[in-house]
Amino acid sequence: MAEQAKICKGCWQQLHMPVPLRGLAAVPFRAFGIRPSRMNPNICTICEKMFTTVMRARKVEVDVSVLFADLRGYTALSQSLPQNQIGALLDLFYDECALAIWECDGLLNKTIGDAIMAVFNFPIRRTDHAASALRAAHDIQQRWQARQGALAESMDCDAAALGIGIGIDSGTVSFGEFGRSHRDLTAIGTVVNTAARAQGVATAGQILVTSAVRDRTAPALAGSAGQLYDLKGLAKPAELFAA
Repeated sequence: MAEQAKICKGCWQQLHMPVPLRGLAAVPFRAFGIRPSRMNPNICTICEKMFTTVMRARKVEVDVSVLFADLRGYTALSQSLPQNQIGALLDLFYDECALAIWECDGLLNKTIGDAIMAVFNFPIRRTDHAASALRAAHDIQQRWQARQGALAESMDCDAAALGIGIGIDSGTVSFGEFGRSHRDLTAIGTVVNTAARAQGVATAGQILVTSAVRDRTAPALAGSAGQLYDLKGLAKPAELFAA
């Protein structure tokens, strides 16, 4: 299990205030409703409330890394397995992704069927957020590969059918609450779309990143050769790198 912060990273980063999240020191704070946030257990509910209040009031442009991960084979399995078994598979996928993302100070922004979307560098700021996203991606793959064999055996399917494809892009997005009849707190922009499309062409067990991520994580991916992909919705082929 990922190691969790003992004090709120948001309060410490913004105010240099050590707000305890765990242990005996956190007990008095629980009486006032201050506890680990649901969106990231390394920040507190004060940060969560401030973050959501500000984002609902205005939209901001921020430099981030966006990660999409998709559970391959889920649709096919959902047609042949009992719903409780499929639900347990999805719960495990979400949990393993969340632990890897939170350990790297990312925000698990969305769960979309058999896929997740994560944002790095918001609200917890990290100058090396592209590297953080890449570390989270590798951790997701490692965590899932450790589970794959037993899962495939219990579901009587090929382990390769349960792989995860991941895509990452870095750049500026607009973050805020969008929509009128249905309000959604999220990031939008080309970076989000590109990361989602990169995930779509990644094979099971593969991580594909854009040149922006490759450049920001050098020299870690210096030896990775790029390949051009025609991504849906993008006017020009995108060069992606296997990480």
